[in-house]
Amino acid sequence: MKSKKILIVDDDKDLLLALRVRLKSRGYATAFATDASSAIQMTLEEKPDLILLGLGLPDDSGFIVIDKLKEAGALASIPVIVVSARPLDVYKDAALLAGAKGYFQKPFDNEDLLRAIQKELAGPVGTAEEVPS
Repeated sequence: MKSKKILIVDDDKDLLLALRVRLKSRGYATAFATDASSAIQMTLEEKPDLILLGLGLPDDSGFIVIDKLKEAGALASIPVIVVSARPLDVYKDAALLAGAKGYFQKPFDNEDLLRAIQKELAGPVGTAEEVPS
């Protein structure tokens, strides 16, 4: 079975490395982007199964990435989980309204984030691939 691919979008290189190690240890493939422009380009090229998205990117807001993905048709179905240092009480509701599936404030609990990723990647039960012929 092919590994699920996760695109990690953040300008914190230490966080990128730490998430890469954790995700690879759980069997996920990873790709990276450090700004909004490259996040959109990488999404088009890599077609990840899930995106972990920071909000405070150097060239634009993570909200712009979510909006552009919605506009891109097939890419709109890729689940996005926000991982941000921005205050939970101010940004969580806005992120969820924009379409994010979850919001984790840095520093976050790794196991909680991994559970949220697993939940989003589990997919609907009884899809065509799972139905015996």
